[in-house]
Amino acid sequence: MLAAAEAGDADRLALALRAGADIEARDDKKRTALLLAVTGDHVAAARLLIALGASPDALDDRHDTPWLVTGVTGSVAMLEALLPGEPDLTIRNRFGGLSVIPASERGHVDYVRRVVETDIDVNHVNDLGWTALLEAVILGDGGSRHQEIVKILLGAGADRSIADKDGVTALEHARTRGYGEIVQLLED
Repeated sequence: MLAAAEAGDADRLALALRAGADIEARDDKKRTALLLAVTGDHVAAARLLIALGASPDALDDRHDTPWLVTGVTGSVAMLEALLPGEPDLTIRNRFGGLSVIPASERGHVDYVRRVVETDIDVNHVNDLGWTALLEAVILGDGGSRHQEIVKILLGAGADRSIADKDGVTALEHARTRGYGEIVQLLED
């Protein structure tokens, strides 16, 4: 079953489940079939698993869950596939972040646009002392994708006054990096 999920073979996965495979079985890294399907962006397999009750919140040995991984991959289709499973939007990754934070850092514009429509906390502060807004500026490249993410986050209520552990705001980071367009967005 795990191999079928990792390969994205929904038919073989369905057969394994009909034959009695445990939907929450785990590999040696504590990854479930759903986590393997999500990691490979195998949406059909993930939809099947969610429909049959697989948990989008099952933690592996790296403290990832299927839901958290969507923020890394940026797959909106997978985000939509997991929402019917009612993922816990407050589960934190190994860095103390929510899915919106890595998505913002990686420039996943469409994902950020969709995830802010959920109840996710756009002002959540991770263990590094960074919000999604801070990560978009600090770890982003200042280009059009990160500019759009800053707009989306601000529109979703991101608090531009939240500073990092050193007391530096997103605006100050943007100025230091020479991200003029982001500076303008944060000053408005």
